[in-house]
Amino acid sequence: MAKPEDRVERLRRMRDEARLGGGEARVQQQHARGKLTARERLDLLLDPGSFVELDTFVTHRASDFGLAEEVYLGDGVVTGHGAIDGRPVVVFSQDFTVFGGSLSEAHAEKICKVMDLAMKNGVPVIGLNDSGGARIQEGVVSLGGYADIFLRNTLASGVVPQISVIMGPCAGGAVYSPAITDFTIMVEGTSYMFVTGPEVVKAVTHETVDREHLGGAAVHTTVSGVAHLAAPDEADALAAVRRLLSHLPQNNLGEAPRLPARDPAGDAASLDAIVPDEPNQPYDMHDVIVRIVDADSFLELQPGWAANIITGLARVGGRSVGIVAQQPSVLAGVLDINASDKAARFVRTCDCFNVPLLTFVDVPGFLPGVAQEHGGIIRHGAKLLYAYCEATVPKVTVITRKAYGGAYDVMSSKHVRGDFNFAWPTAEIAVMGIEGAVNIVFRDEIAAAADPVTERARLVSGYEERFANPYIAAARGYVDDVIEPRETRDRLIRALEFLADKRDRNPPRKHGNIPL
Repeated sequence: MAKPEDRVERLRRMRDEARLGGGEARVQQQHARGKLTARERLDLLLDPGSFVELDTFVTHRASDFGLAEEVYLGDGVVTGHGAIDGRPVVVFSQDFTVFGGSLSEAHAEKICKVMDLAMKNGVPVIGLNDSGGARIQEGVVSLGGYADIFLRNTLASGVVPQISVIMGPCAGGAVYSPAITDFTIMVEGTSYMFVTGPEVVKAVTHETVDREHLGGAAVHTTVSGVAHLAAPDEADALAAVRRLLSHLPQNNLGEAPRLPARDPAGDAASLDAIVPDEPNQPYDMHDVIVRIVDADSFLELQPGWAANIITGLARVGGRSVGIVAQQPSVLAGVLDINASDKAARFVRTCDCFNVPLLTFVDVPGFLPGVAQEHGGIIRHGAKLLYAYCEATVPKVTVITRKAYGGAYDVMSSKHVRGDFNFAWPTAEIAVMGIEGAVNIVFRDEIAAAADPVTERARLVSGYEERFANPYIAAARGYVDDVIEPRETRDRLIRALEFLADKRDRNPPRKHGNIPL
């Protein structure tokens, strides 16, 4: 009969075996690719000493194709729970040194177990993805494992924050789990996502393409809009997860941590001159944001995609907020298909997790053109409208300059339940731009004038005096106040304090039918 000491030694030996993953040689290969191991990543992500591993000794159950002779403890994924800034999270980290991180039945069950744990306890889920995809040798059970994960991603959506970090390959069906989660972060140079690989693309289209060009971090943060952030290395990617979580609550019933307020990085008085006198001259909305939010608190999301609109998380007076803002220096801040999708998804994410919304408006309207119309700008613009209408979190809006046409309505106007709506003296709220409006409204007068040019200039001046200001909207109560730009931060802090206990509910229903 084995002595107790022998049993303890066996446990220790098996734990050491599990920590080696696929073995020293494969660990060295992982490092040679410029990648960390699954456990090294968790050490960087979590508070020191906080990780508690689960299912260390799980192995696959397949025996075909030589699998019976190749068994590894943990089966290619490390799962468990830990803490970030003292707050509990559940994690899974795929181990590329074991069968290329491929997903088996047992591998999927481990991930599903910790996701169920997260839902029961109301804590965020963080997935570190580094996998060759479904384990081919297991056939349909590996595909079923993916579906089990997708279901849990869907049921957890809007209940607990879900963050995916792509740290290697993520191909085929595997990409749909990150796509359902709230935020996706990629590592430049070593991560990629695609539904069909380069070989399939070449076979079907006869087009030669490498993995990076097909689905690398640069592609998904600038072209497809699939990823929210790209990081130069794995350490920066994991640091971004920690920073992102600092702006979010543990679940949909909580609130994000509140930190001590920090003065903005820029001078508030300089806001008074930030909007150019010439209505068509651009300026950078980032310069507005940094002069209003707490210093070093702004985390921009998807900065390289649909850059005509800015989305990100920040703090104002120590309180976490979501920011949506037009960017006048890119396409004049116009709303197009991608900008509408980007902002709509962000608004809904903030609404899920009780993060107040600050909206800075300088929008000339929706982008005209056949390509946009045929691409469904009506449907996509309606997504953003729907998102703002549906959102019940505190919504505070500042119109800095243009708010034209239907875009005025869409951008968190009073009419779609904006709580506090402010305007700067430079605001112009109208159906369309002054020049175009005069050409339509006074077409006959201009045509009949002895000097059409002079008459048109006179009419433009009169129309501008009457409509190119925020006071008509303020007289109607559509704008709660016209404020000096330098007052903006103080007014926003007061508004957010007042709205801290806001109660607003949508009608009872199974769910709405957003125009997808």
